[in-house]
Amino acid sequence: MSLRDQLRIMVVDDMSTSRGLITQALDSLGISNVSAAADGKTALQTIARAPVHMVISDYNMPGMDGLELLAELRKGPRTAKVGFLLITGRADRSIIEKGKSLGMNNFLKKPFEANQLKAAIEAMVGRL
Repeated sequence: MSLRDQLRIMVVDDMSTSRGLITQALDSLGISNVSAAADGKTALQTIARAPVHMVISDYNMPGMDGLELLAELRKGPRTAKVGFLLITGRADRSIIEKGKSLGMNNFLKKPFEANQLKAAIEAMVGRL
């Protein structure tokens, strides 16, 4: 069984269109074990019931932004090692620096192509 068949990913974005685009891009890469959440709180609750290997999260979300979600994941013993890919339209140095200090594994600037998403994921987990 290949890595892409085993990989479990949670997509977190408050915009349903963005969640759909990311999910479609993952599907085009052969990654189909994908769940989604519209906000960080729901994502944390879902991951507590059904663990994932990686979270792909938008930065700008109401209630809990992507970096706050990352901080919460890193606090939990069962989620501390989950891979985290931040997707943002604002790849400001301060956001990236804060993400790295919290344990962000990688980031991707919007808009992106499927091959860029693949490269970002492979940088975290190895060749798909």
